[in-house]
Amino acid sequence: MHRTEKQSTTLQVPAMNVTPQGYLKFYEDQNQDPPLLIVEAKGLLNEEQYKIIFLFLLCVLHVTNITAIIGNSLNIAVFVKLGFSEPSNISLTALAVSDLTCVLLSFSADVIFMLDYEGSRLPFNPINVAFLTSSGLWSFVNRTVAWITAFISFERCLCILLPLKVKRLVTRKTTLLAMLIIGVLTICPYFFIFLRHKFVWIFYPDLNATILDVARIDKTHVVLIQKIIFVICGVLQPLLAFLGVIVCTIFLVIHLRKVSIWRKSVTSAKAQCGDNFGENDETSKSDTQRRPSPKEDRLVRMVVVIAVIFVVSFTPTCVMLLFAVLVDEFSLFGVYKRMYMACGLSTFLTQSLSSSVNIVIYYNMASKFRSALRCILRLDCEDQKTFRNFQIS
Repeated sequence: MHRTEKQSTTLQVPAMNVTPQGYLKFYEDQNQDPPLLIVEAKGLLNEEQYKIIFLFLLCVLHVTNITAIIGNSLNIAVFVKLGFSEPSNISLTALAVSDLTCVLLSFSADVIFMLDYEGSRLPFNPINVAFLTSSGLWSFVNRTVAWITAFISFERCLCILLPLKVKRLVTRKTTLLAMLIIGVLTICPYFFIFLRHKFVWIFYPDLNATILDVARIDKTHVVLIQKIIFVICGVLQPLLAFLGVIVCTIFLVIHLRKVSIWRKSVTSAKAQCGDNFGENDETSKSDTQRRPSPKEDRLVRMVVVIAVIFVVSFTPTCVMLLFAVLVDEFSLFGVYKRMYMACGLSTFLTQSLSSSVNIVIYYNMASKFRSALRCILRLDCEDQKTFRNFQIS
């Protein structure tokens, strides 16, 4: 561990074959004379293993990001074409916008990381600067995706539990308000990251260049505040959304199974009694009317598929968050930087895959979406009136 003296507004790294990629910078703000501390990255992965995994993940991520950008752009275009007469269209559009924002941020970080891997001389430290910009903001927008998915799942549960009241509870105004609240509460905590991190100019003698880098402030009260905010906004917030989606999905799956059993029993009874089945049975009639239509069941199935894919894709993020809480050095500014970066790119990849398959789900499970998409792609264009009553919920 080495210290350097402060020179005007630029910090200088000692000439010891240190590069921005090989070491981590800790910036201690103490006694009005902040020194620079250099800490070597260690961990389970050596440099060679890390580079192989890093390159593989970058290449795959590049392809999935492009696919997701195209897919979510088409999703937004279709929902705009279909209109927002139904609250579910608003929430699904918000989900598509959030997914698109995520993959755009992921794509920009991917490009920066690739330039860094190829050894391009950039005026900034790619990994650390991306942490405070694209990849840092990505993690918070990803939580927006989580909460919107939880809202969509919860809305479908309300349709089952309160079928007569849900139209009054879930309106266009309440849905729009919910989307705005989710966006504010999940994205605004991003700015707290600057409590403990700051941009600094650092001169590297071995590179003979001054580049923009990120330093971490290690004041005791700043560390405490940052940890509290991280636990609340960075861990509890996404985990609650994750658990909410799981609970709602389990409820919806149980409901689908009950409906399936009921339909089989009705079909069997009709086969035994003939066409006069239930004709004089008021109880049977009222029970039939309370049961959801096949169209509603398809919509529930679609929400379940979206929720299950989200749960699978978001699990690595939750595991990574728990490790970040339990292992203090498991971070971009800790000795386990390589493992943290590899895990971070894996979460980028799972989110990108998740957001890229939504268009396939909509296309196969929503006929109005399929018709509108084919019209946009000039494959087949029906009368615009057929889209007016489109709804997902």
